[in-house]
Amino acid sequence: MPLSKYEVGAAVAVSDMERAREFYESRLGLTAPGGEQPDGGRRYVCAAGTTIHVYPSPDGAGRSPATVAGWVVDDIESVVDELTARGVVFERYDAPTLSTDERGIAVMGDSREAWFKDPDGNILAAGER
Repeated sequence: MPLSKYEVGAAVAVSDMERAREFYESRLGLTAPGGEQPDGGRRYVCAAGTTIHVYPSPDGAGRSPATVAGWVVDDIESVVDELTARGVVFERYDAPTLSTDERGIAVMGDSREAWFKDPDGNILAAGER
């Protein structure tokens, strides 16, 4: 049975749930309708029933050097501006294969992407395609 028939969601390890909750709820504007999960985490519901599960795992938090979750947005500039106003800091890159503008937005073919980190250093992204 192929997995492509099923929904998928992101899971992000954090070291401090209170700090993560403030970031994901206050800064990113996410809500967790079910409240705390059995593992002590929170499941945030996004568009089309997709979810991002943030859970406590101090030993695993912030260990990936790559993007762990991303949102597809319809207007990257508006999203970057709104999140910046909420205190989110976007990453800046200046490398031969990837560079961002002053707001943290990179043009990659037909898409535009922007990356930011949660308090544990987990890399998150917003992208317009």
